[in-house]
Amino acid sequence: MGDEGRGIPTIIEMAHLTRFDIVVANAGFMRALLNEAIHHTDHRDAFGLRLARQPLMQNVLADLAIETEAAMLVAFRLARAFDRRASDPTEAGIARPLTPIAKYWSCKRVPAVAVEAMKCLGGAGYVEESPLARFYREAPLNSIWEGSGNVICLDVLRTMQREPDAFAALMTMLDARANADPRLSQTLRVIRDLLADPGTLEWHARVVVERLACAVQYALLSEHAANPTPQ
Repeated sequence: MGDEGRGIPTIIEMAHLTRFDIVVANAGFMRALLNEAIHHTDHRDAFGLRLARQPLMQNVLADLAIETEAAMLVAFRLARAFDRRASDPTEAGIARPLTPIAKYWSCKRVPAVAVEAMKCLGGAGYVEESPLARFYREAPLNSIWEGSGNVICLDVLRTMQREPDAFAALMTMLDARANADPRLSQTLRVIRDLLADPGTLEWHARVVVERLACAVQYALLSEHAANPTPQ
């Protein structure tokens, strides 16, 4: 229960927490899909060779693994921000825009990961006897709960306008990594160019949020993973 007269802020705070919950759930969702794909391809032979040993399948599995790792790193980074936000204004600032950004992007990617994982299994992944059939059916749900895509993107824009210090905290986190990374630096320049035109900002909202999400994933992979991974 919130204080009297503070109903809307209390609801918003609750939604903020459940959006974070969705980010964590989506990372787990992707991991489960990856596990199913790896298990099947590691035990299935085709054309005289184990599927997981075939170069093209290895490429697909590698993409799924990187996508899963990136989602997991964002979830953990967001968890750290939530853990520290009560005593650290910078972490509180990062948590505010990163929550909807991560929610939007992870929800957008889960259905695509589900489709690719099903393709690894072939028809066996589509029939109801397979857990992937249920994963595929449920994959879009989190993108609707606690704000669908447009609602989430507008919330990110609202944060930029009403809580500029919070958005600045996120950009500062990215800038710190971009100083030694030309790719990330170029991405941030493109994002800032898009933000510089208020007249087209809402039109480009999805592009802005998607690029911010990928920038965060890239920065975290660069920090925690082997060098070729984020590239």
